[in-house]
Amino acid sequence: MREITSQAEFEQAIASTKPVVVKFYTTWCPDCHRIDPFMPEVEAAYQSKLDMVAVNRDHLPELAEKLDVFGIPSFISFQEGKELIRFVSKLGKSREEIEHFLDRTVQVSEALKQT
Repeated sequence: MREITSQAEFEQAIASTKPVVVKFYTTWCPDCHRIDPFMPEVEAAYQSKLDMVAVNRDHLPELAEKLDVFGIPSFISFQEGKELIRFVSKLGKSREEIEHFLDRTVQVSEALKQT
């Protein structure tokens, strides 16, 4: 997963016509580390449908605050610079929940293309 290190890089990433899922995390978050082992497989499974990038909330706190990201890990999907949906909570996330969120991202993206 490509690491986003600046606001400008973030804006460029989310401007894509392909859905982009942003994972917000920190290095000290145990729930973030719990999902690390399976995230490469999940990312590979969805690579034809969406892109995934990561933002360390501690490195870009203004961005996390602007997007109201308080719980981590949190996921927000964007397309053409606009937020599609989000999976933001203070609770840990399972692989199944993350995959469900990614499926919903794809569904919302496809529905918007039809309008």
